[in-house]
Amino acid sequence: MGSTEEIKIENDFILLRFQNESAENYQVTRHVSQGLIQFHFGIKGKAKFIFNMGGYTLDLKEEKALLFYNPQKELPLNLEIASNTWVISVLVSIQKFHSLFTNESGNIPFLSEENKDRKYYTESDISPSMAIVLSQLFHYNLNPAIKNLYYKGKGYELLSLYFNRSEDPDAEQCPFLIDEENVLKIKKAKEIIIQNMAEPPGLEELADQVGLSLKKLKMGFKQIYGDTVYGFLLDYKMDYARQLLDSGSYNVNEVGLKIGYSTGSHFIAAFKKKFATTPKKYLMSLNNIK
Repeated sequence: MGSTEEIKIENDFILLRFQNESAENYQVTRHVSQGLIQFHFGIKGKAKFIFNMGGYTLDLKEEKALLFYNPQKELPLNLEIASNTWVISVLVSIQKFHSLFTNESGNIPFLSEENKDRKYYTESDISPSMAIVLSQLFHYNLNPAIKNLYYKGKGYELLSLYFNRSEDPDAEQCPFLIDEENVLKIKKAKEIIIQNMAEPPGLEELADQVGLSLKKLKMGFKQIYGDTVYGFLLDYKMDYARQLLDSGSYNVNEVGLKIGYSTGSHFIAAFKKKFATTPKKYLMSLNNIK
């Protein structure tokens, strides 16, 4: 079964998280008021927007972003989310948006004088820096008391990165990223270490598997994912461990073994360093919530 979480950041600023880990498509419908700008981010998997009672559809692909705005009519959300798909959407009023870009609105196409009353649609790539923020929004694990503050900060950060992509300083400083073939190799390296998280290959072996030099693997991985190969993997393993504990199907030792720790003490130390609590205390907190 898919799930939807709606986070009201402000009166005219809403963040939606859609997650479908089931084998079936997950259908989401939601009223969206006229005058709201819609940002939709495909983190993984695929989804489809359905308009005019099925008369027109628009795909949201993995690592792509869609922007919808129509000042003349309402654009209700009718979204079909495929299996194993994560989507984040941001709804923000045009008034709120104008206030964020008062002095720079000429740089935003649909805020220009000639376009202010026209509908606007665009598809674009999710940049590496945006991908990191989107991942953080899905792996939120902070005290519930600061949840709204955390999402508010990340929501604004996401919008600023969305409109700053053409001026991304990393794109100028790292011509390596311009080579699409190398970017695909780096993404393949990420998939390999995730698939083999319990026994990941060494850096030299990983570089050979994807056809890159060790230097290019290390440099490219840091540029795209904002961390070293093993730093990224450690964060991923800890987040995965937390999800396994959340499921209630595994004890602490079983989770440690599943992610590659032969001794419980090493897993407990790594978990505590990441989340500032032990796996046992984390499980106890879950039971208290339930």
